[in-house]
Amino acid sequence: MTVSLPQLIVSVPLFFVLFFGIGFILNMILKTTWFPVIAYTGLLIFFIVSKGGLMIVDMIIMFSGLAGAFVSGWAIKTLRVKGYRMF
Repeated sequence: MTVSLPQLIVSVPLFFVLFFGIGFILNMILKTTWFPVIAYTGLLIFFIVSKGGLMIVDMIIMFSGLAGAFVSGWAIKTLRVKGYRMF
């Protein structure tokens, strides 16, 4: 199955924002900074191994989700350094 260019353009920021939000919420609930990145990386490796390989478009979309999870950890870490106790 191929992905058209408009689908790719919408999917990349959608996955980034989706996993940023999920990671941010998990960081606030679990109080662990990098857990969402580790969990998403494990899920990504499992998906790649179980499917036997991915197309470059799939990799771009999935790595945009990984970037969102990473940025959520960085944002939580920055908020903690600046003194926000709830994070």
